[in-house]
Amino acid sequence: MENGVKAGSLDGRALFFCGIGGSGMLPLAQIAHGLGHPVAGSDRSRDQGRTPAKFRWLENHGFQLFPQDGSGVTSPDQVLIASAAIENTVPEVARASELGCARLSRAELLSALFNDAGFSIAVGGTSGKSTVTGMIAWILSEGGYDPTVMNGAVMKNFASAENPFASARIGRPDLFVSEVDESDGSIALYRPTVGVLLNVSLDHKSIEELRVLFGNFVAASNSAAINLDSPEASYLVPRARECVTFAIRNQNADITIEPDSIDQSELGIRAAVIDNRSREAFPLILPVPGLHNLSNALAAIAAASAVGIAVGHATYALRGFAGLARRFDVVGTSPGGIPVIDDFGHNPEKCAATLRTLKATPGRVIAFFQPHGYGPLRQMGAELAETFARELGPDDITIFSDPVYFGGTVDRSEGSERIVALINAAGGQAEHIPARDDCGARIAALARPGDRIVVMGARDDTLTEFAQSILAQLP
Repeated sequence: MENGVKAGSLDGRALFFCGIGGSGMLPLAQIAHGLGHPVAGSDRSRDQGRTPAKFRWLENHGFQLFPQDGSGVTSPDQVLIASAAIENTVPEVARASELGCARLSRAELLSALFNDAGFSIAVGGTSGKSTVTGMIAWILSEGGYDPTVMNGAVMKNFASAENPFASARIGRPDLFVSEVDESDGSIALYRPTVGVLLNVSLDHKSIEELRVLFGNFVAASNSAAINLDSPEASYLVPRARECVTFAIRNQNADITIEPDSIDQSELGIRAAVIDNRSREAFPLILPVPGLHNLSNALAAIAAASAVGIAVGHATYALRGFAGLARRFDVVGTSPGGIPVIDDFGHNPEKCAATLRTLKATPGRVIAFFQPHGYGPLRQMGAELAETFARELGPDDITIFSDPVYFGGTVDRSEGSERIVALINAAGGQAEHIPARDDCGARIAALARPGDRIVVMGARDDTLTEFAQSILAQLP
């Protein structure tokens, strides 16, 4: 099975997920299970005893789990689902190769299920994909359309005690909403009914490569929703067969904002949404803060409009949008009134959006950052340092721990101390404390009434627990 695999050719076959607990694998495993596939998997995190509640939940809901030693791959009829980058020496991969099992990457399986749906919405762009996917899911759900949704983050609107890991929603198989990734080029596998393009900016690939990938994505969509505030995205409008445009700053977009209507607070943002096609205005009351989320809301409203949902209905539905876990997620406020925020920010653009949201209201910011790997830190470290130095003021404090490391042969010669030195050299105030628990103690000692504390990082499910541990130490 190669890139052109059809969902129908999987015929309800047993799937084995290598790394089943990962933020990309877990929701896909849930969807495959919901579509009737027997699903099993393994995960290094489970073997190391991390996030045991997640793996207990999986076992209690019909997912067979095995140690990551190859013992779960037992039949040539199984299909191995594994990252394209995973080494052939991983026991599951080696065992699957011995047995002659078919192998699919996460994106190959997801695109096969997605393209097999009768109606599909794909959300692409450098940042904001998970939030916009969650917003579209909520609009469709509130409209009674019962979508199946694949997301990279837990959608609070669909989470419950029964399913706290709702980064997927199992609904109609013929209505599929998913975020799609450009970083590995897999966005090219999708054929959406509606393609949403949020922004195009330098991240994992050169801008020339991104222009090709996102341009082909827009061209492959029956219709597109495109952000005119992103110069590179607006450049691709001519590639669309049909298009609904949106923007905060560009008043010529189909869906925009009355400029004087924006009202921000720490709890959310309000604005008047303008549909330039009908010259109608609708009040938006969005219970998540930040101008970036206002742009995300316009993207979701534009996508809903491309689907045929009235702008007024979509705007009204977003009043009930609860947000996503680890996307400016307030885990609690201390008795002394200090909020602790858990956030997925891990690249310069995402960190800047979070820090700007915090700085839009008064108070000192104590920002903790755990780099999500030594490789990414080398690649974007200078830009990260520039972001923290630029977005935070002289009284704010940034604390870096060492990068997350789960084993392997990665070069660890260059770590967080370089980034902290760059921030301080640029006039910021930053500290490097290698151990994360020591960072938590330092933050608790520094905190005073009026501060806001934010915990940022990716690829580590225990960051939420860390944020909660800081909250427990605060006055």
